[in-house]
Amino acid sequence: MPASAPRGPVSYQPTAGLSYDPSESRYWEADALQLELTRVFEVCHGCRMCFKYCDSFPTLFDFIDERHDGRVESVTPEESLRVMDACFQCKLCEVQCPYSPRDGHEFQVDFPKLVHRFRAQRARESGLSLRDRVLSDPDRSARAARASLGVANAMNRFGPFRWLLEKVLGIHREKLLPEFAGSTFERWAQESGKTGEPGGEAVLFQTCYVQNNEPEIGRDTVAVMEANEVDLRCTRGLACCGMPAWERGDLETVRENARVNLDRLMPFVEKGAKVLAINPTCSMMMRREYPELLEGPDRERAAELARAVMDPSEFLWSIRDEERFRTDFASTPGEHVAYHAPCHLRAQAVGFKGRDLLRKIPGVKPLMTMECCGHDGTYAMTVEGYEPSQRIGAKAFDGMREADTEVWVTDCPLAALQFRQHAGVEPMHPMTVLARAYREDGFPKKVGEDA
Repeated sequence: MPASAPRGPVSYQPTAGLSYDPSESRYWEADALQLELTRVFEVCHGCRMCFKYCDSFPTLFDFIDERHDGRVESVTPEESLRVMDACFQCKLCEVQCPYSPRDGHEFQVDFPKLVHRFRAQRARESGLSLRDRVLSDPDRSARAARASLGVANAMNRFGPFRWLLEKVLGIHREKLLPEFAGSTFERWAQESGKTGEPGGEAVLFQTCYVQNNEPEIGRDTVAVMEANEVDLRCTRGLACCGMPAWERGDLETVRENARVNLDRLMPFVEKGAKVLAINPTCSMMMRREYPELLEGPDRERAAELARAVMDPSEFLWSIRDEERFRTDFASTPGEHVAYHAPCHLRAQAVGFKGRDLLRKIPGVKPLMTMECCGHDGTYAMTVEGYEPSQRIGAKAFDGMREADTEVWVTDCPLAALQFRQHAGVEPMHPMTVLARAYREDGFPKKVGEDA
């Protein structure tokens, strides 16, 4: 890992160690990384705009102010490790940072990518822990859970087993874990005749969560697209987007999963189809990470894929002015709906089309919360992340409660799990709300019915 920081004045300008591209040899050099750690810490120390997002920045500022009398170059490797490990990749600091590559600023600061680089070097040097390997491969965990014929779900609610899970894997005993579905979304799609040959307007990337945990969100997405005469097709053999692995610096698993997904999705993209990724984390991964993490021809394919990726609500919003777009809603969730904007949707800068679509239901007035829920991938599942995830998510919980309604909505299924555990209400996906609103029995209240 990086050696002790150099002494002397620290410039805000990029050092010779700047690299966010793992295909560059410099990316893997510990000394080069240390130069950038010190520089970026200095920029953040001078700015302090991001003090409120996660514990990385308050931890860094405390070290600098309380231990090192303002000298960033005195931050130790152990302290740098604390700062890096407190990041859970919500991406909000990058969204707000005035010095980012996205904005073309000369400082070229991207804190989340710096954290990824740090963890990638650590994984290459020290290997992955058992917990890292388990959490980074949700597809494998789901296959094992299905093979247990429901035992895994029961054990995840059994106190002594959760105690053991915490001791062995470091997964917090009180964390509400997602249930595993008895059958996958892919199996439903195949049995329902939804799996098609390359072509159509769009192909669904259902995500590993919908595939393994909540297939009904995928079914609702298909129903909504079909109701709007969208030629949406499903395909077989998709893999996890790779973000759980990348959170742990496991670049090889990311690349392996990405190649699988490219092989499955590119035949559709080459025929003009969009790729609709249900989870914002997955669409962000394919849009923003794949083109920079893959190599050679795979990088070129990833760039083409990235241009085709859309959120389902984003795609549906794009056809709102077409005659086929349906507004003949039969039932309604009511006037006030609490809508949570996921961090990873904000990171893609595509707007809040799920919220906008809810407004198409007569009388619905979504009340939006833009605070981080604190779940962020598998961070909230860990022993060290469980408590901070609640604290960080508290503003989101309070913001949703202020809407004073039982109907909560978010585009992120893991955020829904976080709200369910810590706020007492499980939000629906926008596609689920729309699918229900098209049906007379979807919600108790009929459209046009007086309160």
